[in-house]
Amino acid sequence: MQQKIIILDFGSQTTQLIGRRVRELDTFCEILPYNKYPEDDSSVIGVILSGSPYSVHDPEAFKVELNRFVNRKPVLGICYGAQFISHTLGGRVEKADSREYGRANLQSFDAENPLFKGFTDNSQVWMSHGDTITAIPDGFRCIASTADVKYAAYAAENSPIWAVQFHPEVFHTMQGTQLLRNFVVGICGSRQEWSAASFVDTTVAELKQQLGDDRVVLGLSGGVDSSVVAVLLNRAIGSNLTCIFVDHGMLRKNEFRDVMHDYECLGLNVIGVDASAKFFKDLEGVSDPEQKRKIIGRDFVEVFNAEAKKITGAKWLAQGTIYPDRIESLNITGKVIKSHHNVGGLPKDMHLQLCEPLKWLFKDEVRRVGRQLGMPEHLITRHPFPGPGLAVRILGDITPEKVRILQDADDIYIRGLRDYKVRLSGDEARKVLAAGVPAAMTDGEIEVSLYDQVWQAGTVLLSTVRSVGVMGDERTYEHPVALRAVTSTDAMTADWAHLPYDFMAKVSNEIINKVRGVNRVCYDISSKPPSTIEWE
Repeated sequence: MQQKIIILDFGSQTTQLIGRRVRELDTFCEILPYNKYPEDDSSVIGVILSGSPYSVHDPEAFKVELNRFVNRKPVLGICYGAQFISHTLGGRVEKADSREYGRANLQSFDAENPLFKGFTDNSQVWMSHGDTITAIPDGFRCIASTADVKYAAYAAENSPIWAVQFHPEVFHTMQGTQLLRNFVVGICGSRQEWSAASFVDTTVAELKQQLGDDRVVLGLSGGVDSSVVAVLLNRAIGSNLTCIFVDHGMLRKNEFRDVMHDYECLGLNVIGVDASAKFFKDLEGVSDPEQKRKIIGRDFVEVFNAEAKKITGAKWLAQGTIYPDRIESLNITGKVIKSHHNVGGLPKDMHLQLCEPLKWLFKDEVRRVGRQLGMPEHLITRHPFPGPGLAVRILGDITPEKVRILQDADDIYIRGLRDYKVRLSGDEARKVLAAGVPAAMTDGEIEVSLYDQVWQAGTVLLSTVRSVGVMGDERTYEHPVALRAVTSTDAMTADWAHLPYDFMAKVSNEIINKVRGVNRVCYDISSKPPSTIEWE
């Protein structure tokens, strides 16, 4: 039986990050709404309670019945989870004099407690809470403090319960991974059997059993997720898989040609469909972002459906749905946060069963599986790209000429990011290596491209705006473009990337000189939140 950690989600922005950290410890975990603890928990080896935007005193605060797992499974409360345990079991939680947010240091901790095994003195942690624990329940004791937070961590004396008011899952808690390792492996007893290699072996065997001799169709996008699904299925069922790659005319420059070549080199059975004329016709005159998405989504289904019906005997539709897609699509109140193209059902007239081999994986795990499958690195490290493509990076209506302008500008930008090398050390190097980017450490430094250093980059055409410029002896009245690059771990939050000035000057100059229709280049320095990564 596969061991697993249950993470109960109370609405924290970093709940997914807890899950990713546990998976990095080669341990399977499942993120569930706070009120959905499983009836059958025979495979559960531990429970983690996440943070929350609520105070334990709010009338609408999320609550869980602790007796369902307390004293039965090891429990770790994080931030709100720690406050909820204390508040429920007889401790006291009060509003802090000022919000405790940012870096702090453990001035004291119980080095004998298994949760802090291997910790160094003055270890940095990250706080983010408005309430604070002012008294812990009877039968508990303090095991760590900071200068401002007496009960930074506490534990039960005769029960497997631990709680911390800081966030071990975030990057700025320097020994956060060690703390989670102590809990997951040392306390819960994980056998650490979850890995890319074991996932590939197990999933290929399961797919062979599930699909048998049935035929499967898969819609390829050129992105990491669908590409990994294709190679995984190809290993399991070979020629019984047919992939369909639809070109809606708004891919990056030469992308359709290049990706088709990559897929053929991987030995995949791929049908390429150039449907750009249909998409451009149906998008003519449409400026509203949501309307653009709906038209592209509808047309994609129509084109894909028509091609899929030509495949005799197809019984399954494979999709590149990954775990964050399913977590984000419904929040813990049941309201849609963000709709995903891979979540929400199939066209009714297709009569196909759904196959989602990656549905339990986070993005970084998908990339590790791709490497395990021997896929080329440039496919594995591709940045996320929106399903509607450049249509949602063109402000205003869509025309082939606007797409041409954006493709040319974006091509210069992305190639520039790939070609520009930087040397990183310390925290910056750790971030890149933790994301799975292959790089050799030399004298404490690594060399990577700017492309590998950022999470996502792209160009936006402000086609509803024209700016005055001067080229030679003539005035121009053309469009500006905005460059976007962000750093992130999971796209739930993102910060703008601080790209080198010399790189930005070179790229700006090349775009203005070489792309007809552009006379100004801007750089987007907005973070998420409050902005989103994409402009539309």
